[in-house]
Amino acid sequence: MNIYYGKQHIDINDINKVISALKSEKITQGKYVKRFENDLKTKFKSKHCLVVNNGTSALYLSIKSLNLKNSSKIICSTNTFFSSIYTVIMNNLIPDFCDIEDQTYNIDLNKLEDKIKKDRKIKAIIAVDFAGHPCDWESLNFLKKKYKLFLINDNCHAIGASIKGNQGYACKYADLVTQSYHPVKNITTGEGGSILTNNSNLSQKIELLRNHGMKRNDLSKKKFGQWFYEVKDFGFNFRLSDIHSALGISQLNKLKKFVYKRNQIARHYDKSFKNLDCIKTPVVKKGFSHAFHLYPVLIDFKKTKINKKKFFEKMIKVGINLQVHYIPVYRQKFLKNFKFNKKFFPVTEEYYKREVSLPIYFSLKKDKIDYVINQVKRVLKC
Repeated sequence: MNIYYGKQHIDINDINKVISALKSEKITQGKYVKRFENDLKTKFKSKHCLVVNNGTSALYLSIKSLNLKNSSKIICSTNTFFSSIYTVIMNNLIPDFCDIEDQTYNIDLNKLEDKIKKDRKIKAIIAVDFAGHPCDWESLNFLKKKYKLFLINDNCHAIGASIKGNQGYACKYADLVTQSYHPVKNITTGEGGSILTNNSNLSQKIELLRNHGMKRNDLSKKKFGQWFYEVKDFGFNFRLSDIHSALGISQLNKLKKFVYKRNQIARHYDKSFKNLDCIKTPVVKKGFSHAFHLYPVLIDFKKTKINKKKFFEKMIKVGINLQVHYIPVYRQKFLKNFKFNKKFFPVTEEYYKREVSLPIYFSLKKDKIDYVINQVKRVLKC
């Protein structure tokens, strides 16, 4: 038996939809891509949507579309996957970090404003809706307007979350919204992602960049020939195929029940660990709904007879594969030249000592959930 922290759920409808795409006239740049983009626009209330080959490409293109000067800084959360940072560096910009707050583990807005006040090179913010709990986007939008910044919502964890009942909160407040459809996310296309925005100019730039910087139009074809195209800018092949898009269309139809099931599992964990003083379970703030891409708990290993490394080893022995989200990005060697000092991120450091992501996904059955709970209690003995 192997239980993982996350896993896709594929049913016969998904399989049939992919088969239909395989049988269609085009399996790339065809009708399924456009339909998936339209479905995403409708679901998340955006004017524009561009699907791409993964969430990292979505971030890279979003940053590139802003046309920031090379000396510009982009602030990121300390609690994120490292692609948030290297996509900044790949755009010849300077990454910087802001510590997290200790409730939702999202970016700390008070510390963020302090940093913005002190450094006028900061031109954009990438805020992650960590684990599936949205950031305080109303306040982030206030900072954006006050300091004339760009705002990117790394929404990969929070697909299906809402603020005050609005699943379209992300595009309401951010200039650009990126999503990932990796198999452990709330919906999957295998590999894939998207960029959502209400900004027509940014959408046009990104559309050009994701397809080699290549532009075709009827006027040019009429003048020069049907084969004619122009390369307007240095671009990339970051397109998503119709095969992946077909799977995305089918998966998006099940998002509501996927998120509902994740919330059910989360409540069961909450109840089961309620009386254990060595475990802190996730907080859901009033007015927010959680998508529970992850179920992160903080374990006080000082109150147990085991350290974090041994805890993982013992859980693997009983078939439970846990994960940590995340190793603080500033600790990674590829950032050593930036000389980030961990003393400036005390909440993140304490969080990293304790955080463990427990299994949570649609096909996880109650007996397996109870097995995880019992094994956690048995090993920790707290």
